[in-house]
Amino acid sequence: MPAGGVFSGSVNLKYVKLGYQYLVNHFLTLLLVPVMAATALELGRLGPGELLSLWRSLELDLVHILCSAFLVVFVGTVYVMSRPRPVYLVDYACYKPPASCRVPFATFMEHTRLISDDEKSVRFQTRILERSGLGEDTCLPPANHYIPPNPSMEASRAEAQLVIFSAIDDLVRRTGLKPKDIDILVVNCSLFSPTPSLSAMIINKYKLRSNIRSFNLSGMGCSAGLISIDLARDMLQVHPNSNALVVSTEIITPNFYQGTRRDMLLPNCLFRMGAAAILLSNRRREARRAKYRLVHVVRTHKGADDRAYRCVYQEEDDQGYSGISLSKELMAIAGDALKSNITTIGPLVLPMSEQLLFFFRLVGRKLINKSWKPYIPDFKLAFEHFCIHAGGRAVIDELQKNLQLSARHVEASRMTLHRFGNTSSSSLWYELAYIEAKGRMHRGDRVWQIGFGSGFKCNSAVWKCLRTIKTPTNGPWDDCIDRYPVDVPEVVKL
Repeated sequence: MPAGGVFSGSVNLKYVKLGYQYLVNHFLTLLLVPVMAATALELGRLGPGELLSLWRSLELDLVHILCSAFLVVFVGTVYVMSRPRPVYLVDYACYKPPASCRVPFATFMEHTRLISDDEKSVRFQTRILERSGLGEDTCLPPANHYIPPNPSMEASRAEAQLVIFSAIDDLVRRTGLKPKDIDILVVNCSLFSPTPSLSAMIINKYKLRSNIRSFNLSGMGCSAGLISIDLARDMLQVHPNSNALVVSTEIITPNFYQGTRRDMLLPNCLFRMGAAAILLSNRRREARRAKYRLVHVVRTHKGADDRAYRCVYQEEDDQGYSGISLSKELMAIAGDALKSNITTIGPLVLPMSEQLLFFFRLVGRKLINKSWKPYIPDFKLAFEHFCIHAGGRAVIDELQKNLQLSARHVEASRMTLHRFGNTSSSSLWYELAYIEAKGRMHRGDRVWQIGFGSGFKCNSAVWKCLRTIKTPTNGPWDDCIDRYPVDVPEVVKL
């Protein structure tokens, strides 16, 4: 077939699909509009006398009218009271590390050679860094700049105070938040869990109320940020007129691995410092200045499977060095968890046209031909923006392929990985800040945040933008957004 014929056929198929989507998604509208129009025309033909006769023929007395009105009011009241309280994201802030914490490739590899006398480990970390997707501006905490690193409790607390307090201070400046206004506090940090807890550290620093409801989540991996959002949402459902402060971070200082096991050296190359502070509220008056409304949170846990449970595992190697081992099966397990999560979130967000196509293909595979490929729903019809956990280049590549996303859809994730590295649970907020800094967030836009974490977990959050976001001037991207997006080569030769 000539090239023009192929192009014409593809264009025709595109318009057929668009027509199908419009027909299915607006079926009720297309059905009801003609009926309502016909009814209005028929009533318009009747004169005043005929309309009065029609009303009298209904034979409604005062009792019937009052009972009907009471029923309508009662049903409406029950409906309004049973609806979940809306949860608003008023604003958020991400920690921006100082230039003194910057770790260029040359610095990282020089320190690695000075710390380790195992040449194979050095060469392995060099190859990982070359293919990691990280840039030259990622940062490590001050304790990791020592030779050898200083993973002490004091240094770990110092990092926690630096990243958490800086993020909260920035959020307070943006929102005018006062300590007495915080009713709920949720903090998540997977690998650093001191006593007193990080939530207690925040309460002490900002002198929060004695009756604050505080929670400290640990050991839940990079997806814990969305677990914190889910917990805060649940608390806001049962406590009216409340504000919730959510803090997501990972403390790098105590988790530098000094051994030679390759599966435990990977986190050294990928993880970098970062934190985010988020203000949620169920107060109606906050809706006017809030940026987003929380629509859905869907959590998937594959911990019942032994492979999934151990694919991200904290342990000691043969030399007694503690670290996080990452299994070679990690991407396959993440893909399986994503499929389970999509199965749950799909019916909540996808238009009816995509749900019907998925259903028909599923029935066809069961009854007609098992060799048919499963239909992958087009989530681009449900969301304008995607924030995929910047866990590494392989994670982003895999999700882009599985969800059939364009380079622009995963741009925020790739650029966050390049500029800040894997900041664990806070990476989703750096990605959202990137979209805002580019001026792409408009009223009505829908955002899908996807996080992965040890256990193994895949968690999703869906947000709806309430107002067009003006390009921020004091966010984590303010001094570099003009340089992005940048081309990230497959391999950066060191």
